[in-house]
Amino acid sequence: MSFQSIIKIMSEYYPMLLRGAGITLLISIVGTVIGFVIGLLVGTIRTIPIPRNRIKAFILKIVNVVFSIYIEIFRGTPMIVQAMVIYYGSALAFGIDMDRIFAAILIVSINTGAYMAEIVRGGISSIDKGQFEAAQAIGMNHFQTMTNIILPQLIRNILPATGNEFVINIKDTSVLNVISVTELFFQTKSIAGNNFKYFETFFVASIFYFVMTFTVTRILRFCEMKIDGPENYTINIEDISVNKSEKLLPRVKDTSVKQY
Repeated sequence: MSFQSIIKIMSEYYPMLLRGAGITLLISIVGTVIGFVIGLLVGTIRTIPIPRNRIKAFILKIVNVVFSIYIEIFRGTPMIVQAMVIYYGSALAFGIDMDRIFAAILIVSINTGAYMAEIVRGGISSIDKGQFEAAQAIGMNHFQTMTNIILPQLIRNILPATGNEFVINIKDTSVLNVISVTELFFQTKSIAGNNFKYFETFFVASIFYFVMTFTVTRILRFCEMKIDGPENYTINIEDISVNKSEKLLPRVKDTSVKQY
């Protein structure tokens, strides 16, 4: 391997590499966002307490069984197999000719949703049960408790895991070349087959992957720091004492006689 050959590959084939990196980022971003929404809905529904109404309880149990099957299947099978089954299987079994980019986003979204559902369920379970009881005590239902109290804490707690899923999706989109999605790995394989410099070409691809994952990781770390706020909080005791004294002072009623 020589530095000149790497520079030559990047200068000659950079449009293909950039196009592949752009498609990789598109699939990863859209798939992660949709998967996060799926996981949030599935994980939240799976934490709903069993109602006393038998019909509602029966429906909820059926929904939980369906979600459990979905999670176990998509967490227990590789994404490359899911891509083959969904893309080629849907065409053979149902005659559905899906667009490759749409199929790629669908596969990544469903796969990410299965993992995010367990992350969300674990995040909700980690929150103190006293908060649920306090919300019920003031008359909140489950939906109000989740939207006003639990979800704001949950999103912060699962942000690192969500970022990890995003990084994994950037790398795992390489398996989508089996359905001929022109992402970064597919473009790299085409370039290597053209110039027969496999080592140098895939070394360039590894640089692209590293830059994308490193940038995403740093952006997520920055977002976490912004959500957490500063590490050292300074409390102005004088302002607190003044505010308390103002509240404790009695209101003096003006009894002066108006002059006409």
